[in-house]
Amino acid sequence: MGKITGFLEFGRVEETYEPKEVRKKHYREFIQHLTDEQAKIQGARCMDCGIPFCMSGCPVNNIIPDFNDLVFRQDWKTAIETLHSTNNFPEFTGRICPAPCEEACVLRINEDPVGIKSIEHAIIDKAWEAGWVRPTPAAHKTGKKVAVVGSGPAGLACAQQLARAGHEVVLYEKNDRIGGLLRYGIPDFKLEKWIIDRRLEQMASEGVEFRTDHVVGDAPLGAGNGAATRIDPQWLLEEFDAAVLAGGAEVPRNLPVPGRNLRGIEFAMDFLPLQNRRVAGDAGVLDLWATGKHVVIIGGGDTGSDCVGTSNRHGAASISQFELLSMPPDVERNPVWPYWPVRLRTSSSHEEGVERDWSITTKLFLGENGKVKALKAVRLEWKEGKPSEIPGSEFEVPADLVLLAMGFVSPVQSVLDAFGVAKDPRGNARATTDGAGCYATSVPKVFSAGDMRRGQSLVVWAIREGRQCARAVDEFLMGSSELPR
Repeated sequence: MGKITGFLEFGRVEETYEPKEVRKKHYREFIQHLTDEQAKIQGARCMDCGIPFCMSGCPVNNIIPDFNDLVFRQDWKTAIETLHSTNNFPEFTGRICPAPCEEACVLRINEDPVGIKSIEHAIIDKAWEAGWVRPTPAAHKTGKKVAVVGSGPAGLACAQQLARAGHEVVLYEKNDRIGGLLRYGIPDFKLEKWIIDRRLEQMASEGVEFRTDHVVGDAPLGAGNGAATRIDPQWLLEEFDAAVLAGGAEVPRNLPVPGRNLRGIEFAMDFLPLQNRRVAGDAGVLDLWATGKHVVIIGGGDTGSDCVGTSNRHGAASISQFELLSMPPDVERNPVWPYWPVRLRTSSSHEEGVERDWSITTKLFLGENGKVKALKAVRLEWKEGKPSEIPGSEFEVPADLVLLAMGFVSPVQSVLDAFGVAKDPRGNARATTDGAGCYATSVPKVFSAGDMRRGQSLVVWAIREGRQCARAVDEFLMGSSELPR
């Protein structure tokens, strides 16, 4: 490494945030990437650890020690080439990935880990600013056509890799804009959408064709596409040499308790995309706001956190967030290094204002004139992984808006059923990830990757599966492939 003793000399430097009272007044990104000097110091903290567990902790297997060293040496151009060799979209992961690589960092055993995510963020932002991110179209066309259904990170990564291999790629999206949950799930204050658009321009220059407002079979319509075109799966298989199903796990987990049908109880993924559309300037967006309301968010994960940040920007009267599971331990170190630890995590949205509570289950919703006004809940005691209600712990909280953010159970089943794809017990497309025929479904010519195959997961896992699926498709079409896994 460039600075052998760097981890002993320098501390971790975090990216700077706008003050919370300032950032709550807008929907722009509020995190600034490191300066060149800060990134150099962070790169210097990377140890000569022998076995880089950070790379195995990263689902796309980023070559982390190499780009850390390159940033320390201020060789930014080689750093982005190294980063792009494993990750198509570091501008996404550098912003919204929870950084399992940092939990696996050897320095994490007894010190703060290397700021890998912040270094990645700095590398890709500098690369765009310097004009180093350019289209890389294929030198030769294969004459093969591939349809990719779903334009989230898995579909985008798969489409880009296949186009670079020389195939004609058409990317179908049910919404009125490309990006999947990157576009219509993640708030703009975490990922501004022009960041997606500039990458789409690169992909279009590489030969990827985008078709929005296209819905496969009887799947529900997407955001802003009242005049969607429905695609017959049989036609798709006749028209293309291969098809990749790369949609998201979009079926939300429901809460079937008394009063669930009251107005004002919404799924988080019905609430969040509306604000994305407002920021994009869309007219006629459904009038669903948290402004002046007592908001209760059920679910303690990232989606719930995004609801907190959005509700704060709406000007909610109060925000409560309930989690069914017990409160995780608030530990400084990683007790299960190099694996991902279960511990208390506080997001930037939580810091902006929310009352959080754990071991809570909702018993019923109370309404007035057909609209939710409160919910009754009870506290739980967890023993040996099983919950039991604590007698006498029932309580009631006011609730003008309840947002269900309890995760997702499966992809849209009608898409898989339209192709006749075999499913696993959780309702995902059944396909392996290793060996001959990986990512291939039970239907000839049909492949699947991302959340539609593995279930609800991270953007970095989606990119990994999209890249690996592209190689599998290329091998299927050509007999061999030079695409990386």
